[in-house]
Formats: sequence, structure tokens, C-alpha cells
Amino acid sequence: MRRLGRTGLDVFPLCLGGNVFGWTADESDSFAVLDAYRAAGGNFVDTANSYLVEHGRSESIIGAWLADRGCREEFVIATKVGGGHGDTRNLRPETIASEARASLGRLGIERIDLYYAHFDDSDTPLEESLRAFDELVGEGLVANLGASNYSPARLTAALELQRELGLAEFTVLQPLYNLVEREFEQTLLPVAERFDLAVLPYYALASGFLTGKYRPGGEATGSPRAQAASEYLERGGGAVLEALDEVAAAHDAPVAAVALAWLLARPRVTAPIASARSTGQLEEILPAPSLTLTAAEVERLSGSAGG
Repeated sequence: MRRLGRTGLDVFPLCLGGNVFGWTADESDSFAVLDAYRAAGGNFVDTANSYLVEHGRSESIIGAWLADRGCREEFVIATKVGGGHGDTRNLRPETIASEARASLGRLGIERIDLYYAHFDDSDTPLEESLRAFDELVGEGLVANLGASNYSPARLTAALELQRELGLAEFTVLQPLYNLVEREFEQTLLPVAERFDLAVLPYYALASGFLTGKYRPGGEATGSPRAQAASEYLERGGGAVLEALDEVAAAHDAPVAAVALAWLLARPRVTAPIASARSTGQLEEILPAPSLTLTAAEVERLSGSAGG
């Protein structure tokens, strides 16, 4: 387990993404993945009120599984507000308050362990949103706060305002970050360093590209993410796959696990977020927390992506 920054929570170093639950994984498949993740020692699940085809469907599946298995106390549950479509895609105080309670109901829990602002909302005064999050913490409905999809300037402004007003602070950052998406290192990492934020990268496998499943000359078929993943080949992703293959062979490990292990070796990263729509896919990522890359291997992987 790793300590999740200043939250006081101890989490498995691989956070299971719930975005596929109710989308590419039906309830039965989702339960099987959650069971296998739990059996491997996992205790950290990430979802959102907006996931995915049906509002709150992922949360409902996770909640049903927690209730059926009776394991709520074993798990750290993270969810979000402010994403999706329609009248809930905002961070207005009334949306934050009502959606938090709706998420609690779907998840069947009394307190959200980690609650994110899913997307920044420039149309709502920052102070109003931050006070609404603070009220949830004060009421005991939320334990810790996080932010995702904020620009460095807006995230800095939010964190400074929270400190100035004595409000509950964002202590966790969920950015887009992986071997082929490195902008975070120049933009948001300095903010995370300044404000002591734990980092939980999303799209840690670059829409499946870093599983090694999409190769030069192959066809972009087989999943809803296939086309997006294959586009990385046009951006020099082939060199990254070559480096991953080398390191994976040296450790006799899956390529996907090596890509996640690279993230675990990066500054401030506590647990990358990765999803699996089947137990077979889960097996490809579960070795990541136990993989220890050498400094030379980390450098080889970093250099392959031009980092």
C-alpha cells in the first residue's frame, strides 16, 4: 500500500478505473473484475457520476457489488462531479450538493472517500464552488477533495483561495499523464509540487495504446478506443512500444504493467488509474505495483517518448 498524500488513506498502487462499468463491461463482467482486483489486494476504485452511457450507471454497479460482497470498509471510493452532459456538467453549488448525495445513494455509502471536481467550470465563481465542496466536508459527506482537468492557472487560483479562506483543500490531482502524453510534467507537476498534491494519472495506458495491442500495420478494431489508441502511432508511438517491449522482456512482464510501473516511478505519482473490462485485461495490469524498474529502464522509457 501507499499513503495517498495528505489524505491519510492507504491505497493499492493501482487504482481501478470504473469508467468501463456499465459501458464495455456489463454488471456480471464488472463484478468479476472487481472480485479479481480485490483478491489481488486492490482497495481503490475510481468512478464518476457521469459514467458513462447512463448517468450514474458505473456508481450503481460498484454500489451493488460493495453491498453484495459486504466489503465497503475495505475500499477507498473516489467519484466526481461536474462532467458528463446536460444540466449536471457544471460546478454550481446546488449541483455539487445534489450530485454528491445522488452519488452516495447509488454507491450505497455514507461518505465519499475522495471527491473530485471533474472539470473546471469557468462560468461559476470559483469561490462558490469551493465553498460548496467545503460544506460537504464539513457535513461529513466527503472526506477528501481532488481536482481533475484544470489548467495550471485555475488550479493554482483554486488552491490559493482555499488556503486564503480556510476551506477544505484539494489534496489530490488527477491529470492526463502517461508515456505518450507528457505535457503534465511541464504544466501541472510544478503546481502539484508547490501545493503538495498526490497525483493519480488517468488514461494511464493511453486509451489502450500502451498495452502493446496496437502495432504498426495493424488495424484499429476491437474496442471503442481502438481508433484513438492507433493515432499514437502517427505521433512516434512505435519507439515507445519498442522500449516497452525491451523492458517487459527483461522482467517477463506484460507491456501494460511496465507502462504503469513507469508512472509509479515518476515524481508525486501514488497510483495510476487503469480500467479493465475483463479479468484477462486485469491480469495484464496487476503486476505493475510489484515491478521495480531500474534507473536505466526508466530513462530508456522516458527517452523513447522524447521526454
